[in-house]
Amino acid sequence: MNGTLFHKILIGFAFSPNLKANVFEAMRLADFLGSHLYFIHVGSKSPAKEKTFTDILEESPVQPKKLTVLWEEGKPVETIQKQCGEKNIDLLLLGAMQRENMLKFYMGSIARKLTRNAPCSVLLLIKPSVIRKPSKHVIVNAFESSQTETTIKSGLYFSQALSASKLTLVEEVNRSEVAVEAVDDRSLRKVTLRKEKLKRRELSRVKEILSNIPKKLKEGINIQSQNIFGTRGYSIGHYAKVVRADLLVMNAA
Repeated sequence: MNGTLFHKILIGFAFSPNLKANVFEAMRLADFLGSHLYFIHVGSKSPAKEKTFTDILEESPVQPKKLTVLWEEGKPVETIQKQCGEKNIDLLLLGAMQRENMLKFYMGSIARKLTRNAPCSVLLLIKPSVIRKPSKHVIVNAFESSQTETTIKSGLYFSQALSASKLTLVEEVNRSEVAVEAVDDRSLRKVTLRKEKLKRRELSRVKEILSNIPKKLKEGINIQSQNIFGTRGYSIGHYAKVVRADLLVMNAA
């Protein structure tokens, strides 16, 4: 692809057990996207820390063309937000950890605050890996919103960059839209017909959005649409887990 939607990527780093995996994931992503990669450490800088980090950078088999390491003092959230603004960051990478409940993830307080107030797109690294795990399937949230077309474009862009061959556009339909109790054959048929009508409506809407997206962005990708009924936000996370998606792309709101 020519150009990139994400010209500049920033990731904060701490000297934690996941440091090497997070660094390698960020290096690979920046290389795939053709982005300028910024690493930032908020805290004291020492020769030992600098050497440890430099050694990890040099060990990575992938080296982005543009890479900058920032060492800053201050409060982590405010400092990272400030750098995102000053450097015109397009994508902020944050580490997240999986809970025992496979459908939920939690982050430290710093990452949580940044996610809520980030001035750019955010990518949560759920299971960072030193060794690359190829991406095959991308899920994109496609519910009706002014942001949906941009979200779908971003999903397709990532699919192309990561060589993912399959992308599923998921529309979450609130159960209240089919809130008829199926107590007999007649009411069951009514619910079924209502669901089918909603599916056709959403399929038509998504098809129209796709028609406005450049063909080059869709080349080589098996694009499918899927309607699911349930609680918005939760249902798509559950669906992504069930189909073992590699990336879930969501609207900001």
